[in-house]
Amino acid sequence: MSELHKFLFDGLPVRGMLVRLTGAWREVLARREPGHEYPPELRDLLGEMSAAAVLMQANIKFNGALVLQVFGDGPVKLAVAEAQHDLTFRTTAKCVGDIPPGATLEGMLNLHGHGRCAITLDPRDKLPGQQPYQGVVPLHGDRREPLQKMSEVLEHYMLQSEQLDTRLVLAANGDFAAGLLIQRLPVEGEGNLEGKKNEDDIGLSDAFNRISMLASTLTSEELLTLDADTILRRLFWEETVTRFEPLAPRFACTCSRERVAQMLRGLGREEADSVLAERGDIEIGCDFCGRHYRFDAVDVGMLFTTGNDQPSGASATLQ
Repeated sequence: MSELHKFLFDGLPVRGMLVRLTGAWREVLARREPGHEYPPELRDLLGEMSAAAVLMQANIKFNGALVLQVFGDGPVKLAVAEAQHDLTFRTTAKCVGDIPPGATLEGMLNLHGHGRCAITLDPRDKLPGQQPYQGVVPLHGDRREPLQKMSEVLEHYMLQSEQLDTRLVLAANGDFAAGLLIQRLPVEGEGNLEGKKNEDDIGLSDAFNRISMLASTLTSEELLTLDADTILRRLFWEETVTRFEPLAPRFACTCSRERVAQMLRGLGREEADSVLAERGDIEIGCDFCGRHYRFDAVDVGMLFTTGNDQPSGASATLQ
């Protein structure tokens, strides 16, 4: 079963989370149509993004969707992982070229330095006029060196956008997606940033740095093969750790026939009729879960003769 474990280090301004996606991650991959499976490099990237999205959502307890996106100028044009407030998640990617074996993040999305990472917080119950919050960072560090791992990108994002020291270890394969997050607890003002001069700030930094260094010794193989108890015991056996009841992330898609109908209304009657004339019906598949929605001429006619307001947001493509 997929699990997420939260924990605190007693007496230290440091918190942590460990997530292991097992059956939920396998369900994501099983929904790919035969012949359209992700290449291993892209599959593993999406697994790492899924684990990271769940970790970040659990970290901020946001009542809405946290959407993690990377996009750029390589064969992978877009990769998305979305986690809801109840820790359900979904993921997809758009690939337009061949991915070389062993390709890194740079080789998939940042060939010419134009890659970007965006994190969007989309509130569940928006107030009138309220827009989602989005933060965007490039896929390179402060010295413009390309970042090769998703964990490095997100650590850079957290420091630049949230001013929080964060250590992330991410790993994925065809069976598991997992991640470990260690974060310095925010304090008043800019005290959470490194480089402060007073003794209290130096002590806070030293505590985080020690825990962060321990976390960085965790290998991908250990993260994917060991259970949570073993990982935490091996890494932090000298620390006093308070753990909380584990949570259970799971795969779920928010697509629906109503949302797809709203998308068709957005295309307009003329466009819908032209597809009907060519194909006889309209079939739309969700990019996230693979579910297909079919609309015949009667269905389309009803769409444009009723005034039902439906929620938008389905990610789908015409088949």
